[in-house]
Amino acid sequence: MKKIILSLSVFLFTASAMLGQEIKWMSMNEALEAQKKAPKKIFMDAYTTWCGPCKMLDKNTFSNKDVINYINRHYYPVKFNAEGTEEIHYLGMSFKNPNYDPNRKGRNSQHEFASAMKITGYPSLVFFDEEANLIGPIPGYRTPHQLELFLKMFVGEDYKKITSPEAFQDYSAAFENEFSVSN
Repeated sequence: MKKIILSLSVFLFTASAMLGQEIKWMSMNEALEAQKKAPKKIFMDAYTTWCGPCKMLDKNTFSNKDVINYINRHYYPVKFNAEGTEEIHYLGMSFKNPNYDPNRKGRNSQHEFASAMKITGYPSLVFFDEEANLIGPIPGYRTPHQLELFLKMFVGEDYKKITSPEAFQDYSAAFENEFSVSN
């Protein structure tokens, strides 16, 4: 009986730990402050509240344990509402959303920071280097395997060697996924 209770306790503890595992999202301002103390790349999920693929990204990709572990280990993860009201202080400038309408349902005006990053669709996954310089946005929904390629390409600095669409195609074809496909 003690073995059954012990086994059940271990199972419940493990299950609750796995369920409680999540990306440790922060604001862009928090990530920029953290970078000053311990340089690390920034990974930003630029989303909107009305965006269906954004919700799918949260449900299907950002819930994957391998994605969670990799992002938390190698990046400062930022959740950014690209139509929100957060004021962002970036590279000596302030970015706001002066045309935001709190009474509007659905789409709203785009935040100045999203415009500065040349975001044209949602979701967009945006990468910054260890000194907060913009590497670039990757538009669209990504599965865990699709995201893994970009996460590792930027951490490993491989993107600096990719100088053409053909080179990216070769890199993608040679890339071997390690992330599990299930949560």
